[in-house]
Amino acid sequence: LDWSGDSTHAEWVAGEVIVFMPPVELHQLVEGFAFSLLERFVGLYDLGVVLQAPFEMKLPDGSSREPDLLFVAREHFDRRTAERLVGPADLLMEILSDSTARYDRYEKFFAYERAGVPEYWLIDPRPGRQKIEVFALSPDGRYRPLDPDSDGRYHSLALPGFWFDPRWLSQLPLPDPEDAILEVAPDAYFEKIRTKYEARRRSPGNGSPSHR
Repeated sequence: LDWSGDSTHAEWVAGEVIVFMPPVELHQLVEGFAFSLLERFVGLYDLGVVLQAPFEMKLPDGSSREPDLLFVAREHFDRRTAERLVGPADLLMEILSDSTARYDRYEKFFAYERAGVPEYWLIDPRPGRQKIEVFALSPDGRYRPLDPDSDGRYHSLALPGFWFDPRWLSQLPLPDPEDAILEVAPDAYFEKIRTKYEARRRSPGNGSPSHR
């Protein structure tokens, strides 16, 4: 890990350094969209923190993983250090590409299951696929798939109220994350904007009555 530095996407597993190929443009675009949407939702309700790779998550078996996206709930902030997350995140997302799909679907799937990660999302934006799979940890410690709703959207158990529509993946350019959050959490987002606007109006130098 010292050798790989801060800019190399690499993992430490069973005494071996695994270095990943540089991601393709589609992977980065989808990762950026998913991060922006997830971060906006978590921020609306002050639920925790969302981080992007490369950021180390050290698991109980001693391995170090760098998922594309991870969410850590406030009640688990004791797992955070300045350098890494020590212990499992509450939700993980991996964006599949040709070079990582098999690794994400099998190697990481079982590693995250063993580590007790409550929820694992596989987002496949590749042409001809463009689908999502969501797995939640069951009481027996095994991942079970979550089915979409009647509109085809996938809902999170770890983040109640959060959902993702796979149809967004077939839109190029991808939707504006602000438009997407207005679909996912319209009332909370409008309230946040209203609160910020009112605070700005009341701040010195912005036309408040006391400064006219």
